[in-house]
Amino acid sequence: MSATETRATAARWRSLMLPACGGLAFLVTWDLVVRLLQVPAYLIPAPLAVWTELASFPLWFAQQTLYTAAVALAGFVSAAVLGFLFAVVITESRLLDRLFFPLFVALNSVPKVAIAPLFLIWFGTGSLPKVAISFLVAVFAVVIDSALGLRSVHPDVLDLAKALRGSRLKVLLRVKLFAAMPSIFAGLKVAMSLALVGAIVGEFVSSQNGLGQVILSAQGTFDTARVFAALAILAVLGVAMIGAVDLAERWAMPWQHATVRRVKPARRQAEAAWQAASERGAMR
Repeated sequence: MSATETRATAARWRSLMLPACGGLAFLVTWDLVVRLLQVPAYLIPAPLAVWTELASFPLWFAQQTLYTAAVALAGFVSAAVLGFLFAVVITESRLLDRLFFPLFVALNSVPKVAIAPLFLIWFGTGSLPKVAISFLVAVFAVVIDSALGLRSVHPDVLDLAKALRGSRLKVLLRVKLFAAMPSIFAGLKVAMSLALVGAIVGEFVSSQNGLGQVILSAQGTFDTARVFAALAILAVLGVAMIGAVDLAERWAMPWQHATVRRVKPARRQAEAAWQAASERGAMR
């Protein structure tokens, strides 16, 4: 194994171990604070009590997690598709931008909890109103970041594409889209976390399933350990979902991450050469 591969493996292990060490330190600190300050269990349970709650009903927690994840994913996918299409529309047409974007901002400014009762009237008490709330919470980030990326292309590049007789569609797909991909994926990461938040908000309003319903029912009986167990699952679920978007970004933009990997060894080689040259100059 070469030195470069060894350094890459070590960096990969560090990227995995550092978050694990941070989580372990958080759990130890949490347990020490609860024990030393003798915090009542109905206020803040010990980590062991939360783990016991999870271990006592693993299948039930898994069913609630799958329901919430399905609602969040449905809201995220609809927000990603429709949000990107709306961003394309407002960036390609100034008239439509001035016509619809202020309405979109006004709609996003309305608290989603205030709109939720209308969704219950329109769509009933099934999964559809939760998906709609998740969509509304997540779509704004997709639209803003996608529009920013599509507008970030340098004017000289657009002039060159037009000089080469590129059609409007080809310029959009072959120039603007590639330039906007970093911004698009940044918006998708934010939208994924917001979609999960929207799913929980929808379950708070009306639901018989999901982690939001678990939190509400446990709150009514002061079962704080169950509330913390649901929150822990939500934290892990959010990290996993954003990690999935990050993997999709690496698959869609391999050149960007490959460039980053190549730049670091080249920088080290340049620094080593500079240091060697400095030492030779000092010896003279």
